[in-house]
Order: sequence, then C-alpha cells, then structure tokens
Amino acid sequence: MKNLQFELIEPLEHREKVLGLIEQLNPKMDLNTIEERLINMTQVPNYICFALFENSNLIGISSGWTTIRIYCGKQLELDNVIIDSKIQSKGFGKYFINEIKKWSLANDYQSIGLNTYVENARSHKFYFNQNFKILGFHFEHNLNQE
Repeated sequence: MKNLQFELIEPLEHREKVLGLIEQLNPKMDLNTIEERLINMTQVPNYICFALFENSNLIGISSGWTTIRIYCGKQLELDNVIIDSKIQSKGFGKYFINEIKKWSLANDYQSIGLNTYVENARSHKFYFNQNFKILGFHFEHNLNQE
C-alpha cells in the first residue's frame, strides 16, 4: 500500500476529521456528545490515539488504552477502530491493524483486546480474519437508566 503513514496523534489536532470518522461508527449519537467524550478521553493518562493517513489525509483512527489483566498481562485495549466508510474493504483496515500489532510488540504489550458492536457483523468477520478470538461476553450496566 503506497503513501500510507501510521502515526500516534493528538486527536484534537485533527478534530473535524476525527469527529467525522467517529460519527460514522456511531451515527445515532449526537455530535456534541461525541466531541465531549473525545475531549474527556484525551485527558486520561493511559489514552493513545493511532491514526492512518493516506497522502496526508486522515483515513483511519483507533483509540487505545493500556491495561494490565490477570489473564493476559499488559494489554492494548482498542476502541473505536475506524476506517473511513468510503474506502473500506480495500485492505486499509488490515494494514492498520498490522501496524498497531507491530507497535504493540515494540512497546512490550502481550495482547490486544477490543469490543465490537453485536450488530456489526462485517467487523466480526474482519477481526476473525486478523486472528482475533472471542473470549467472552462484554456486559454493561448503564447507571443513567436506573
């Protein structure tokens, strides 16, 4: 793949494009809520943002969080892994995940974890093809709906 650059970025420096990509994954969410949460995420000490550029155009992002877990050691927890919907299924996602894997190995991570929406069957197939395995169920309790 030509003219691709994998980088760690400060997402607020690319605010408009980052918000647009996140909105693609969360189309029912209010853009102000997305922006507020992005700002809050960037203030968490173990937050990382990976980016994929093609010819200096931001085409993919993923948030990352460092965790230590008993079952797998130092883990990179990916969140909001997004390749611009206009160019999906062209190998960019595979390239992006491979670059994240290389970065993780170089930074002494032992595993990569992620969640994907249950209804996003395309992403399930993609992650299986990248050698991810389903280990369990992700449960959530929304405290604002009690």
